[in-house]
Amino acid sequence: MASVMPVVVYPPDEDGGRRVRVDGEILGRAYGLRDIAEFLRRAGIEDVDETYVAESGLIEWRGGGPQVWGH
Repeated sequence: MASVMPVVVYPPDEDGGRRVRVDGEILGRAYGLRDIAEFLRRAGIEDVDETYVAESGLIEWRGGGPQVWGH
């Protein structure tokens, strides 16, 4: 299962959410790994779960990795 679409997760905002961009399009604001997994499934990346999101080298994490969320 490989993604050829660039995935970028932006730094947490003041509400603790992180914008998620896939293939140049902002898909929404995530408040946890489960949200990111759902965005990726909707973008057509199959068999995605929270472990995949946390461990994938294909996701560019800006402003901290998968363990960094707002308050």
